[in-house]
Amino acid sequence: MTNDSTVTVYGTEQVKRARIAVAAVFTVHGAVTGSFATRVPWIQDHAGVSAGQLGLALAFPAIGASIAMPLAGRISHRFGARTALRGLLTLWTLALILPALAPNLLTLCTALFVYGATAGMSDVAMNALGVEVENRLDKSIMSGLHGMWSVGALIGSAAGTVAAHTATDARTHHLVAALVLTALGLIACRDVLDIQSNPDEEPPPRFTLPPKSALIIGAVGFCAVFAEGASLDWSAVYLRDVLDSSDGLAAASTTAFALMMAVARIAGDRIVDRFGAVRTVRTGGVMATAGGLLVVFSPSPAVAMCGFGLLGLGVAVVVPLAFAAAGRSGPNPSQAIAGVATITYTSGLIAPSAIGSLAEATSLVVSFGVVTVLAFGLVLGAGVLRSADRKVTGSAVGGGTTTKSAAGS
Repeated sequence: MTNDSTVTVYGTEQVKRARIAVAAVFTVHGAVTGSFATRVPWIQDHAGVSAGQLGLALAFPAIGASIAMPLAGRISHRFGARTALRGLLTLWTLALILPALAPNLLTLCTALFVYGATAGMSDVAMNALGVEVENRLDKSIMSGLHGMWSVGALIGSAAGTVAAHTATDARTHHLVAALVLTALGLIACRDVLDIQSNPDEEPPPRFTLPPKSALIIGAVGFCAVFAEGASLDWSAVYLRDVLDSSDGLAAASTTAFALMMAVARIAGDRIVDRFGAVRTVRTGGVMATAGGLLVVFSPSPAVAMCGFGLLGLGVAVVVPLAFAAAGRSGPNPSQAIAGVATITYTSGLIAPSAIGSLAEATSLVVSFGVVTVLAFGLVLGAGVLRSADRKVTGSAVGGGTTTKSAAGS
């Protein structure tokens, strides 16, 4: 076997510690997102932007992430996986400070571009290391890692809610949160796997189109993230406007969807280990399709809430498995992961506005009919995630190949 990266054989205990460490990294990453999301109204007022201008500004994180994510593989190649993750995660946690400092639209867009770029690069680096740990343990962990991201987002949003309730200045809140999360992130990175590339290995390109394998896998991720983004942003509006429910009940539908997502991701690894990635996603697609049909044909808010819950359960594990499949799909895993991440970020960006535009032209019922069709796409496309079943042991970091460790043998 051709060996393009330095092989380090880790013992079982080291790999188990690495799993805990990368789970902590996912939690920190999610906490940054949760911390930011709760203070968007404060940031809007401070920057003095309208709702339309805020919508424009909020597109810049995805733009920054899409542009910067291909660089993550090159950085990991140059500095090693552990050092790269440590640096990129630190940039991401500290970038939390920037949006609250922006006094106008231009500076807010710039701050959010940097915020998104650092988010995307650290996202690729931590997912690549997650796939590497999964390979060495020889069991599914990616769903649980993304579940820990959801836990982190909940923790960050809870702290942000308290800060907003007490009228704490977001600049102060985000400065304190950034410093705490930076410290926690640096501690977590100490035990992640340290994959090094050989000096004579050619570095990944700075910018390149995603490989064909990433496009195919990313298409499945696109369907899941579109359904996720549509449900998170529009479920409450759907219950209020279509089914005439109260504001409290409408908000509860969003909570139910997010809760089902988190629960399914945390429990997902055991299901994937037992049934495999393809069967899990195909079954999830059936559940999501059934949920979409319940939403579209719902006679009452309670039935629609059940539908949104099924949607959350059905799509929850697709993105983690898409990253896992990308990490084993070819000779340049980091490039493939970056490609899948770019596609899913784009899906998350366009889903809310696409649902709104379609609803304005037709109705919200028709919009969620489209979501249902995309959910059924998971049933049809699940087979492309077959590589997520850990039949190969290639390194997910830097594009090299590594032998299986003692932990996985």
